[in-house]
Amino acid sequence: MSKPQKNKSGSGTDMPESTLDHTALFKIMPIPRFVVRAEKDGRFIVIESNNRALDYFGKTSEQLIGHTIDQFMDSENARHFHQSFEVCVKRKKPVTIQALPTVPGGVRVNGFWVSPIQDDEGYVSFLDVIGQSDVSDHSILQRERDDAISLLTSIFEVSEVGIVVTDDKRQIVRVNDSFIRMYGWSRDELINADITGLVTPDEREAVTESYDEFIKESGRNSGEMKIIRKDSSVANTLFTTATLELSQKRSFQVTTVMDITLRKQMEQSLLMAKEQADAANMAKSTFLANMSHELRTPLNAIIGFSEMILKETFGALGHDKYSEYMDDIHSSARHLLEIINEVLDMSKIESGRIDLDEDDVDMRSLVVSVTRMIASRAFSKNLVIKESIEEGLPHLYADPRLIRQILINLITNAVKFSEPGGKIEVKAAMLDDGCMEIGVFDEGVGIPKEKIGQALEPFGQVSDSAESSTAASQGTGLGLPIAKALAELHEGALVLESDVGKGTRVFIRFPAVRVASTLSDSELAHAGE
Repeated sequence: MSKPQKNKSGSGTDMPESTLDHTALFKIMPIPRFVVRAEKDGRFIVIESNNRALDYFGKTSEQLIGHTIDQFMDSENARHFHQSFEVCVKRKKPVTIQALPTVPGGVRVNGFWVSPIQDDEGYVSFLDVIGQSDVSDHSILQRERDDAISLLTSIFEVSEVGIVVTDDKRQIVRVNDSFIRMYGWSRDELINADITGLVTPDEREAVTESYDEFIKESGRNSGEMKIIRKDSSVANTLFTTATLELSQKRSFQVTTVMDITLRKQMEQSLLMAKEQADAANMAKSTFLANMSHELRTPLNAIIGFSEMILKETFGALGHDKYSEYMDDIHSSARHLLEIINEVLDMSKIESGRIDLDEDDVDMRSLVVSVTRMIASRAFSKNLVIKESIEEGLPHLYADPRLIRQILINLITNAVKFSEPGGKIEVKAAMLDDGCMEIGVFDEGVGIPKEKIGQALEPFGQVSDSAESSTAASQGTGLGLPIAKALAELHEGALVLESDVGKGTRVFIRFPAVRVASTLSDSELAHAGE
């Protein structure tokens, strides 16, 4: 019995001897590989290529085999490979080629090894070019992704603009430090909270609707929004939002918030200033219209009556009618003088050119003298002026002429706006805090409450009609503003109360520091014993 023969592998079993197909292995290698013949004239011709190399260059076998590298590569890549081949042939040592991104194929490699193949005489006849597997691609991508995340995180945290990230349910998932610093909420209070809870109640419905709409459509939005701070104050903000869709179709909305509260306040201030300027212009326009009417009436009377006297319409001078007309001329001229004086007084007050000539003023005597002076006007309208002056009223340290002007303006106004048969009361008394109060009350037409502020402004007549003949449109509209300004020159204040159809009450309050004793030095010494 013969022994079993061993095969070449040394095993005890008979197995068929297989042939290793190196060409097949070359063709199916998972990395690009090709062989180049180095010609003595300096050309490099591809004589063999595997399938992966064809994919890398994006060529067919017929376009690659038998061709020099500059015939299937662009000039930049061909020059790059050609120089590397020349170095390898000259040094007879392997070299490395870095892969260029402009190669048209879709295969990624990290580079190529170029190995020289020498003949028996030591001349480099062939070059074996093998692609370096792009094993580092994933790590490079990971590093780039990590760097990008780190960069975005840094921008998110250091940005001076508030940034809030919310999910598709409007819940806050992330917020940066600037938002916390600007609006006072802690991170724990904000995370998982509904973002609409930060918006003022009047805007929540609109914010909810727009949020749901843009999160579905992956849209962008911008506008103004009012946010509630931790201390319950409200901040005006300018916001922009962008919807991001991440993996697994998760949608998030990134909202940047910039506080514009100061800017809104400035806009509001400018708007108010503009409205005040417009109101002032309107008041002056109304004043000029009224002034033209006020000046025209007495001027027409003066001119008309004067012409009649000059022409001796009723005969030679000395007729009783001329004396009557002279009274009308005199009355009209005085009215014109009053108008002009009021305008000049207001001009002086506004320019700060009024100086106080102060002295002790006996307010009882001053009130009595002013009411007597205006009594004739009151009598012509069947009005009664009643004086209510507190016993022992102290003197007031003030400018007598200006205090008299205040009283004249207030009582004249009361007469002008009172209905015939009414009553006017002038009061003077001390208050518990040591201040002195002067009051003028009438039962006239009154002023609508919403127009009281207008009545106290220069030229701010309550009537809107320039041609109206009612009492409300008579005069310059400067009586109350002048009285108010003169009271303030004495550190005092004017307060006006009024009801339509029930009359007007005007109070002038002078500070205690301006109230002087009515007792002489000897009387003071006697009072101290």
